[in-house]
Amino acid sequence: MNRLPNRRILLIDDTPSIHEDFRKILLLDTRAEAELDAIEAALFDHEVKISAAPFELDSAYRGQEGLAMVCESIAHNRPYAMAFVDMRMPLGWDGVETIEQLWQEDPRLQIVICTAYADYSWEEVLDRLDSRDRLLILKKPFDNIEVCQLANTLTAKWEMTQQLAVQMSELEEKVQERTVEIKQASEALQVEIVERKQLQSQLLQAEKLASIGQLAAGVAHEINNPLGYISSNFGTLEGYYAGLLEMLTAYEAVEQTVGTTEVAAKLQRLRERVEIDFLKEDIPQLMRESKQGIARVQQIVADLKDFSRVDSSQEWQLANPERGIDSTLNIVASELKYKAEVIKEYGGIAQIECLPAQLNQVVLNLLVNAAQAMGAARGTIHIRTGTLDQRVWIEVADTGQGIAPDTLPRIFDPFFTTKPIGQGTGLGLSLAYGIVQKHNGTLTAHSEVGVGTTFRMELPLRQPAHQE
Repeated sequence: MNRLPNRRILLIDDTPSIHEDFRKILLLDTRAEAELDAIEAALFDHEVKISAAPFELDSAYRGQEGLAMVCESIAHNRPYAMAFVDMRMPLGWDGVETIEQLWQEDPRLQIVICTAYADYSWEEVLDRLDSRDRLLILKKPFDNIEVCQLANTLTAKWEMTQQLAVQMSELEEKVQERTVEIKQASEALQVEIVERKQLQSQLLQAEKLASIGQLAAGVAHEINNPLGYISSNFGTLEGYYAGLLEMLTAYEAVEQTVGTTEVAAKLQRLRERVEIDFLKEDIPQLMRESKQGIARVQQIVADLKDFSRVDSSQEWQLANPERGIDSTLNIVASELKYKAEVIKEYGGIAQIECLPAQLNQVVLNLLVNAAQAMGAARGTIHIRTGTLDQRVWIEVADTGQGIAPDTLPRIFDPFFTTKPIGQGTGLGLSLAYGIVQKHNGTLTAHSEVGVGTTFRMELPLRQPAHQE
């Protein structure tokens, strides 16, 4: 936009004499005023007054011609500030139609209607043009002072409107920039909030694991001792029973040589009452079942210790993931047994460098999710392992309901859950994903609605040297 004041005026009138009158009013008076100011300064030794910039007056004799001049001025970036438009022009458009066409090309143009009489009332003109703020009326015959005032006022108004538009544009740009900054700051704050919540959840999970470890240590201490002497006593009891059985067999052999019929009958009745034959079969069975129960309790305690790794520090160490899976399966056996059959397809993977307790937590989460994905019918959970290059992979696949395609990309987002309120926090898979990433691995999911879901975890055999 031109920085100089815009004093460009367009006169559209079909009468040549009107154009001559406007030139005398707007152009000659400006020059005369400038000459008088120069003479006054010379006579009285004053500084020359800074006169207003002279008007530029262009003439058009029909509305179509005026429209062409307005379009050309815009194309050359020299728009008119205002236009005087005659209301009645027999050839071509009248004043109202001309103004409509001019404003379609340049809505900023200030308009003065010049009229002595018209085919429209002033109310009709305003109702049709609907722009009172850019439209004035000048009654014929003209008053020179009124024409000059209108020209000065409306060109100044056009200039101020343009300056205001520039300021508004600059303000909008600043507001937009500030809005972008605030949005970026808000997004960064949201990310930080999510990270903090996730960190708090991880700390809480770590505290839970530590509590489980302490519980396992207490259980191991309190249960292993009585299990130890119970197991030892059972060994001794088995020896005692073997001796008693041997003695009983000897007595049975002697019983056949007893000569007194009455004694033999009494021993027979005693045998039948005590059910010696049944006891000889049932006692060994009871002892075997008891030993199996003791072994089961010992295995549960060992699995709980192995799951939480209470006997080792939370440091990177070599561990076999398949052993961790077995321990985790024993922990969640009650959760799985009524919902799914678990099929293990181990590939005999090697030991990897990891944090075993945390990997066990990942497997636990995947198994629980798989069980919860089952509907009313009992399903199947496949656990597969294998080795690929320098990485091991673990898959947990279920035959559950599956995950919808629009939901699948969000399952690892913190606090996202499809479970009813109160049945899920939306943190399980997010924490599992974070643990796998911490191990420099990947955790992916493939699902088909109505068929099931497969989670695949890939982990390196060894961690980078800088891993803490």
